[in-house]
Amino acid sequence: MFTRRSFLHAGSGTVAGMLLGLPAIAERALGTGRLRTVSDGHLVLPESFVLGDLPEEEARAILAARGLQAGSLETPCNLALWEDGTRRVLFDAGSGGSFMPSAGRLADSLAALDLAPGDITHVIFTHGHPDHLWGVLDDFDEPLFVNARHVMGAEEAAYWRDPATLDALDPARQSFAAGASRRLEVLGAGLDLAGDGDEVAPGITFTALNGHTPGHMGARVASGGESALIVGDAIGNGHLALARPDWPNPADHEPDVGIETRMALLATLAESGETMVGFHLPGGGIGTIAADGDGYAFTPAG
Repeated sequence: MFTRRSFLHAGSGTVAGMLLGLPAIAERALGTGRLRTVSDGHLVLPESFVLGDLPEEEARAILAARGLQAGSLETPCNLALWEDGTRRVLFDAGSGGSFMPSAGRLADSLAALDLAPGDITHVIFTHGHPDHLWGVLDDFDEPLFVNARHVMGAEEAAYWRDPATLDALDPARQSFAAGASRRLEVLGAGLDLAGDGDEVAPGITFTALNGHTPGHMGARVASGGESALIVGDAIGNGHLALARPDWPNPADHEPDVGIETRMALLATLAESGETMVGFHLPGGGIGTIAADGDGYAFTPAG
């Protein structure tokens, strides 16, 4: 059984160091509050999950230009944490201990900040994939964040609760549906449902970013005239999704919708310069998007 390891906080500032193989924690002030990312470790993805049926030669060249090798790719898992003096809002819940041995380290990351799951007041889900939802239960299959209000998009919850979803997925991903429906069942009436444009906590508003899953949600945090957009997996990585946002993402449930969402989102972020948080982006995931030739570049906060 995978045993979580504790680690010491690397210090304060915009980006803290890496300890015991956990990705850096990013941080920035936002209005009257503080936005940080906490690590749940990383995923190890097979080549087929990243490249799929994409043009192989061009895709490999994009990866190589970023110092990456096709094969198995490691991708960070950055959970956004918003604190405003009254609330501690966690966006997504990580993997827990039953998805990948390299992930499920959220409890240790929180402990490094002198926080425990019981200190979280809200858990807001972008979507129901294992690395975003499965960590919501503890080792006894009970809710981990015992004092938190849990919120998910209504369309997203309906998708994972629908028995037809399991049969519609390829066999390699059918466990995603089984795992999601079981966790949503345990949360039961403790899960609040919301829609596009709804304020899900003071200063936090859902915005639909469909395609990665049918009901995938982003969340905009606003405070003191500043804002940041938590994009979940609408921008799924820091390489192919940025260089060729017009390519389908093999991990998307609705690839054509995902392309449309991703291209519009990147264009909007590049034009506005708004701070964003990407769950699987490098450098802790907090940063900005800028146009870069025919694609885009992500610059971590620093």
